[in-house]
Amino acid sequence: MSATVNDLQAQVDRLHHNLQTVTVQHELATQEGDLITVSDYLLTRLEQLGVTSIFGVPGDFNMRNGNQDYIEDHPRIQWVGNCNELNAAYAADGYARIKQHSVGVVVTTFGVGELSAINGIAGAFSEMVPVVHIVGVPSTLQLKTRPLLHHTLGDGRFEAYMKAAQQVTLAQASLMMKVNAPAEIDRVLTECITRSRPVYLTIPFDLVGEKIPAKRLTVPLLRSPPLNDPEVEAYVIDSIVKRIEEAGQDVIILVDACTIRYGVREEVLDLVNKTGFPVFAAPMGKTAVSEQHECYGGIYMGSLTDPGIKDRIEKAKLILSIGALKSDFNTGMFTYSIPPTHTVELHSDHTLVRYAQFPGIGMKLLLPKLTARLKEYRKGADRVIVPHYKLVIPQEADTRISHAYLWPRVGQFFKEKDIIIAETGTSSFGLFDIPLPDNAIFLSQVLYGSIGWTVGSLLGAAIAARDLKLGRVILFVGDGSLQLTAQELSTMIRYGVTPIIFVINNEGYNVERRLHGMYRYYNDIATWKYTSLLTTFGDIDGTASRSFTVRDKASLNRLLEDPEFAKADKIQLVEVIMDKYDTPRALEAGSALSMLSTQKSSQ
Repeated sequence: MSATVNDLQAQVDRLHHNLQTVTVQHELATQEGDLITVSDYLLTRLEQLGVTSIFGVPGDFNMRNGNQDYIEDHPRIQWVGNCNELNAAYAADGYARIKQHSVGVVVTTFGVGELSAINGIAGAFSEMVPVVHIVGVPSTLQLKTRPLLHHTLGDGRFEAYMKAAQQVTLAQASLMMKVNAPAEIDRVLTECITRSRPVYLTIPFDLVGEKIPAKRLTVPLLRSPPLNDPEVEAYVIDSIVKRIEEAGQDVIILVDACTIRYGVREEVLDLVNKTGFPVFAAPMGKTAVSEQHECYGGIYMGSLTDPGIKDRIEKAKLILSIGALKSDFNTGMFTYSIPPTHTVELHSDHTLVRYAQFPGIGMKLLLPKLTARLKEYRKGADRVIVPHYKLVIPQEADTRISHAYLWPRVGQFFKEKDIIIAETGTSSFGLFDIPLPDNAIFLSQVLYGSIGWTVGSLLGAAIAARDLKLGRVILFVGDGSLQLTAQELSTMIRYGVTPIIFVINNEGYNVERRLHGMYRYYNDIATWKYTSLLTTFGDIDGTASRSFTVRDKASLNRLLEDPEFAKADKIQLVEVIMDKYDTPRALEAGSALSMLSTQKSSQ
């Protein structure tokens, strides 16, 4: 069976890359050529991947012999010093989510620094975000002789931290000799960019300034996914087309997290445009397709979905599921009502057609060929109009700000190219149902759900957005979550980013109250003066920031209609006073399902 032009081009590119690699390796074996330090080699590779900022906290093992200096002195990469390593890892995560063809980078010191960052790295692994964790470690001699060094466990187990990292990173490299440093660096970076997961790299302080050949840098790292077997791929496409024909074109496209993570947004948009099939999104796939697209119908969360959307999806004869990640919150507590007989699933490394699985058939290369076969269905495709998926602000007599009012109201405030970041729980569930403007980007940590993640992630996202000249960066975070990572506000002020931060002040942990202990003291938090945070954390004279408190609908509306506020030319914090026990619709329903599931499992 003949290959398509795209297949042939992909094969040519891969063969050309392999030929270049062999040529360079041969040249390196026969002549040393230009030399470069290990640190500069790594930084050059990161620059080639589009990295312009590196996050982290200095430490003695990553400062000795000038490793930290190499970063600071790099002319095109900015060092961003964080308040702690956990926040630095969160920032690298947010940076990578916005710079979608690049990676996030966090640098920590041996032991105490890397363990502080590990929760942020675990979140990136869970949510498939490409983050490079670079750790400065003791010298090669010390790693071999294992003296009683500071930052160790005191028992000689220097490898303990590497073992911990192995649980939350896809690939690891511990540089011990300069001769294999380029190959090892290239190996872990290639794994990071092609498989969209964190990787871990340790550099002993006595290797950072060692000279190695630079010639390998002339060969770009391979970014393309492995080729699909052409015969199997053709059979899979035939099978999908047959299912569509059997469905009488009553087909729904459902996009999810991996549509974003594995870079198939353009391919999916082309599929939607050329077929006219209605497209919906799971929560983790929000903004994978423009929510202003004529074929876009809304968010599907199983039984938590708006009834009109739920009915349209679950009654469809065929679902083309692209990049699905079927976690609890992402599926409305596992309440999808879509039988496998009505489903085709496209993933990064396999395809499912009903009950048949086809390993190694990835969606990146399959989608364009499938679209080419399906474009003839454009004229007859069902169009979906879901009137429920509109910005409808309720008319409430109560002057207090309710969740039913807040989320559609701020929806009117959003603009094209805005980046909207929502904290796990109240904010994310409140925003799932709100249609966002064209080219807006939505970030939330739905699967891992580490509260406080958004504050560090906001820093990285804002720096990336500034580099890419995107729109405003707007955070919605609960008061409880903010208190975990609030000190990173100082880093935002220090590096001149200007996000808008809405703090939902409902006196504690709303999600936990819904799940258990509605009136328990342990779900309450200390009272902070939130409007003083920006001046406390760096804007000493009050000229670089603005802070507001809104207590009712009228004050909220005045602020959202203020052109100066909307410009977002300074960092701004808005404290939104809300009822302690109010909650978004979807979160209340999801909490009830979660408690019911817990009760059933304990019986």
